Amino acid sequence: VQLQASGGGLVQAGGSLRLSCVVSGPIYSSYGMGWFRQAPGKEREFVAAIKWSGGATSYADSAKGRFTISRDKAKKTVDLQMNSLKPEDTAVYYCAASYTIITSTMGVGSAYKYWGQGTLVTVSS
Repeated sequence: VQLQASGGGLVQAGGSLRLSCVVSGPIYSSYGMGWFRQAPGKEREFVAAIKWSGGATSYADSAKGRFTISRDKAKKTVDLQMNSLKPEDTAVYYCAASYTIITSTMGVGSAYKYWGQGTLVTVSS
């Protein structure tokens, strides 16, 4: 499985960006897909995740109400719509895939086996 993230860029505070992750290779119904981010000098943190089958979602508190994760089974993509962006959202955003995911581990980075290369999001104040 290979993941290719895109859609990052420079945006002003209050603006929006849509990140997309294309999945190459087989995707099984048990898969979970997640978005994580890492800001300069900080540890990687969970942003949002979605179960491939059923579409159940999970969000970090910082993302709730502003970000929306979705998946398109036909296109094999996972998108992250980010609205009302803040300077503190500035980070490299990574998409990730897990063979199997359960609700309690959707936000745990070690539960994900495959990682994309990351796309940089910069939010100016």
